[in-house]
Amino acid sequence: YVRWTQWIFLVLFDTWFDPDLQKGRPIAELPIPAEVAAQGAAAVAAWRDEHRLAYQSHAPVNWCPALGTVLANEEVIGGVSERGGHPVVRVPLRQWMLRITAYADRLDRELDGLDWPASIKKLQRDWIGRSSGAEVDFFIPTAGGRSFQDWNRERTAGGFPAKPGSDVLRIYTTRPDTLYGVTYMVVAPEHPLLDSLTTPGQRQAILAYREAAARKSDLDRTDLAREKTGVFSGSSVIHPLTGRAVPVWVADYVLASYGTGAIMAVPGHDDRDHEFARTFGLDVLTVVEPEGGGGDGLFTGHGRAVSSGPYTGLETATVIERICADLMQAGLGRAAVNYKLRDWLFSRQRFWGEPFPILHEIDAAGQPTGAICAVDESELPVNLPHLTDFRPGETPDPPLSRAGDDWLYVERDGRRWRRETNTMPQWAGSCWYFLRFLDPGNTSRFVDPEVERAWMPVDLYIGGAEHAVLHLLYSRFWHKVLYDRGHVSQPEPFGKLVNQGMILGEMEFTGYRSDKGGWVSAEHRGANDTPARVPADQVEKHGEHFVIRDAPKVRVESRAYKMSKARGNVVNPDSVVRDFGADSLRLYEMFMGPLEATKPWSTAGVSGVRGFLDRCWRLVVDERADDLAVAPQIVDDTPTDDQLRELHRTIDKVTRDIRGLSFNTAIARMMEFVNFCTPLERRPRALLEPFVTLLAPFAPHLAEELWELLGRPAPVSLAAWPAVEERWLRDDSVEIPVQIQGKLRGRVVVPADADAAAMEAAAIADPRIAEQLAGRRIVKVVAVPGRLVNFVLANPGNQP
Repeated sequence: YVRWTQWIFLVLFDTWFDPDLQKGRPIAELPIPAEVAAQGAAAVAAWRDEHRLAYQSHAPVNWCPALGTVLANEEVIGGVSERGGHPVVRVPLRQWMLRITAYADRLDRELDGLDWPASIKKLQRDWIGRSSGAEVDFFIPTAGGRSFQDWNRERTAGGFPAKPGSDVLRIYTTRPDTLYGVTYMVVAPEHPLLDSLTTPGQRQAILAYREAAARKSDLDRTDLAREKTGVFSGSSVIHPLTGRAVPVWVADYVLASYGTGAIMAVPGHDDRDHEFARTFGLDVLTVVEPEGGGGDGLFTGHGRAVSSGPYTGLETATVIERICADLMQAGLGRAAVNYKLRDWLFSRQRFWGEPFPILHEIDAAGQPTGAICAVDESELPVNLPHLTDFRPGETPDPPLSRAGDDWLYVERDGRRWRRETNTMPQWAGSCWYFLRFLDPGNTSRFVDPEVERAWMPVDLYIGGAEHAVLHLLYSRFWHKVLYDRGHVSQPEPFGKLVNQGMILGEMEFTGYRSDKGGWVSAEHRGANDTPARVPADQVEKHGEHFVIRDAPKVRVESRAYKMSKARGNVVNPDSVVRDFGADSLRLYEMFMGPLEATKPWSTAGVSGVRGFLDRCWRLVVDERADDLAVAPQIVDDTPTDDQLRELHRTIDKVTRDIRGLSFNTAIARMMEFVNFCTPLERRPRALLEPFVTLLAPFAPHLAEELWELLGRPAPVSLAAWPAVEERWLRDDSVEIPVQIQGKLRGRVVVPADADAAAMEAAAIADPRIAEQLAGRRIVKVVAVPGRLVNFVLANPGNQP
């Protein structure tokens, strides 16, 4: 399994994303610009490395020296580790990244074709975070450099460059219509241009602010409730449309990993910018007013542009469209789509994990030259070396860096290489395990193409919503890459997804006692009344509420909690099996309610289900016999029409409910069938044998016993599923409403295939209807077969 996980990484390493075709292609097919090719093989290799789906980057991470590990943002609170309270710092580490952002649009767009819960689709879409807006460049003036006017003319002639140079601060905004309202800029503390933007007089303040920001996680920095902090860089940039100087600030609420790491601040039309401007006394301009005017303060909605040059008076949508076109024509900006989704940090400084099948070239001094290569497929798997101490240290160096030279260093064609010492995350294999399940013994492929084509995609995937933006998203990404490269036949791995609900502990009841010791009904409780736990056997349900059995006017509060050892409400399934049987436990869990619902456990409910299984047993077994024997009511008779109708309606309902995962309603229908069969003095085998087949998926142990007693060849699990005969699903007769002047006056029973004339005759023949029609002239009769009959009278008079 390690071998094939490493092989998939090599596929990612060998793939680049073609934005025109919107698919991954072999790295050998990556177009090489002429100027890059002219620089030689090393430049070409570097160009390819920059475009691979698996690439290296120095990413800022939360490093905890005391724990010797990198922590997720959620594990850092107030600059210290959640576990142990140890100091955490942000440090740049060389990491392996997966370019999931290249697939962001497909991951978002192709959710439409999946049979997934709407809530999970929304979670993924929110995580991907697609937004439309514009990229805009602000000119950075330098002493002795070219002027803003010269830069502007060059841009008009040359157009908007794909990558910004060091002479501009590029921002992304979802509201380009507010460009005229920019009063300051904000860059992240890690922004690569911050050093050049910082004046000598501000350098110490900026350095101190950077150090403070390095002790915060991204979650801390972007907490909306936190007071905004920042430092002025000392310099300004030039607004591309107005030519005004705009001061540049540094603030930690801007992240280098999102957008461009810099923002244009419009405090008149953005909550966060407004708060920052108030804190530091910065200007606020109004450039959008709501319909009807009156926009003096903060306004974040759409409206009409004001004080916006040639766009004044236009509606927001029109301004956005026109300003993007004008920026593009002037070479100052362009319409753009951005995503909150970040590239996937895929390496860990841990021992346990799949080693990366990557080699780094080193020179004679043992230093890396920057060249990397993948190991040959024939060398897979790259196994972990034996280490006597694989614990993390106080430095970010991975434990594998302490491996022996025989594992760490490799000779290739007279060149010396060092193995990658980071490892993959411990759950890397979970991104594709469903494919290996199809063909686990295959030693030549990760899955046989014919096997994969026959079985994929997964028809039904059941899992919790907590996997929405991790496992489910990453699996979709890997699968799409494998699909693009021709290794799988479907672009999506999971066709249908269902989130199972949680089973809570037993319902708990809380009553309230007054200071005099008496019970107080929950809806009348006061601040001084004391809550008290009420045992379940002292409570009963009245209508929608629970009350104390001996004081039915005293309402109590009811609530079920998540099972936990601390609360003492954990249900041990072994005890349930011992007391009620495995089939009872299985059946009750399916009978509790819809699969997706959160439901409270009830031991009394298990007892009820056990009673149903006992009735199933008694349908077939003679309990009065000394030895196990079939009940004397079991006969070889042909079932009656009523019996066949009941059987086939049960088959139809159970079959449809299983397909729809409505197990609770399928069980309810089987209970109705048992109630129908129990009073029968003669029970045809042809009636009971199909029922036992239906019961088998729900209560397999009991069903096998009944199947054998009925003389059928075991096992019932391999028996053919009973087929529905449609004719038994139709009623011989139906009851239809009879109306006079559109008001219901009675009901009559007619044959199911009765035509309009027969329905009219049956209605007139009914004594109650005939009495109400007596002496009246019928103008019109509306008879809809199988639905209703309505008599329209000429002179309705004072009908009651």
